[in-house]
Amino acid sequence: MAALVSPAPAFDSARRERAGLETISRRRLKAIFSGSVGNLVEWYDWYAFSSFSLYFSASFFPSDDTTAQLLQTAGIFALGFLMRPIGGWMFGRIADKVGRKQSMTLSVLLMSLGSLLIALTPTYQTVGIVAPILLLTARLLQGLSVGGEYGVSAAYLSEMATRRRRGFYSSFLYFTLIAAQLLALGIQLVLLKVLLTEAELLAWGWRIPFVIGALLSVVALYLRQNLDETAAFEQQKTQSEELRGSLKVLRRYPRAVLKVVGLTLGGTLAFYTLTTYMLKFLVNTAHMTKGAATNTCFLALLGFAAMQPAFGSLSDRIGRRPLLIGFGVLGTLGSVPLLTALSHTTTPWVALALLLLASVAVSGYTSISAVVKSELFPVEIRALGIGLPHALTVAVFGGTAEYIALWCKGIGHESYFYWYVSGCIGISLVVALLMAETRVTSFHDQDLPAAA
Repeated sequence: MAALVSPAPAFDSARRERAGLETISRRRLKAIFSGSVGNLVEWYDWYAFSSFSLYFSASFFPSDDTTAQLLQTAGIFALGFLMRPIGGWMFGRIADKVGRKQSMTLSVLLMSLGSLLIALTPTYQTVGIVAPILLLTARLLQGLSVGGEYGVSAAYLSEMATRRRRGFYSSFLYFTLIAAQLLALGIQLVLLKVLLTEAELLAWGWRIPFVIGALLSVVALYLRQNLDETAAFEQQKTQSEELRGSLKVLRRYPRAVLKVVGLTLGGTLAFYTLTTYMLKFLVNTAHMTKGAATNTCFLALLGFAAMQPAFGSLSDRIGRRPLLIGFGVLGTLGSVPLLTALSHTTTPWVALALLLLASVAVSGYTSISAVVKSELFPVEIRALGIGLPHALTVAVFGGTAEYIALWCKGIGHESYFYWYVSGCIGISLVVALLMAETRVTSFHDQDLPAAA
């Protein structure tokens, strides 16, 4: 038992993995848990914007046209994504040069500031054009923060995981991503059904989730300040600092970068369509009530979250590539008929069944997104290699998903968006078919330190 609580858990666990043992140290489990909880808090702050935009859009963009209000709010949402590549580069460099822990701590501070600013921003009716400008500023801060969060968290969780369970433990990145949306929707349900009327939520109650987000960030900050650094990062600190987190070194891995872009292209569009845009889709297209749509999305996200560790564990058995191909085939062939069916569905239980069906397909990407991308890069540029191309692709395709969908609806051809989703997932399918199995070619196998 003493070996399980060794003061040098990362090196001891590495020695045990070489011996073929599956036991993971308690401190390493604590690090994975703390990293995941901090990740959840940060992504909650990010998703609260989307979840409550139905209620605060009129406070910043006065109009009689609901679609126009949502379109303007979606534009702010998309602009926040433009900061993500900068965040991916900046926090990726910090993580590869200084440490994963320091980078993750700094990112959560920026996110907290953005949430607090949204909570305190006056309405358009009070300060005029200053209101949407402040909203945009807050969203840009959040975009900078979350742009670095994905790559650093993916590197941290995969490096903390044991070799044979890397897919399972890394799946908690998207588990917390989805759980963050569940938390945002859960708070919305409590506010709407228990504490406030819809009129109160529209008038001022939408500020509450952003106050909660700022307070939760204090918890995330505490957890991240007490994280253990990964053994993989500690081992590579002997290398020249010029090599760590360097774009020059990253350019030596063009195929890996293109794989990240190709896989993320369809994956992020499918994810944001299924999650952040779906609430608006059910209200604005399927004409469900806000309450019914919120209930449906909450239950669908609950099932989606539960699928992540299951699919991640499956990838440790059969490999990452079969799951990616499954996502590509199902997404390419199924997006148009599924979204078409949803657009004509007014029964919440039918909508829930369709969303859970979509979740099965998308889980083939989300559950292993972190581990696949992490396995493509050596430790000295891993956080940057994951974070920068991922953030660039998400900014272009994930961040604009709502805007493009609403634009297509606005011109009277909403089905164009369905085909757009299908085509982008098709590109990811081609990448998955052409790439090697990363579970057996992983750069993580070079991370294991020599036995102490």
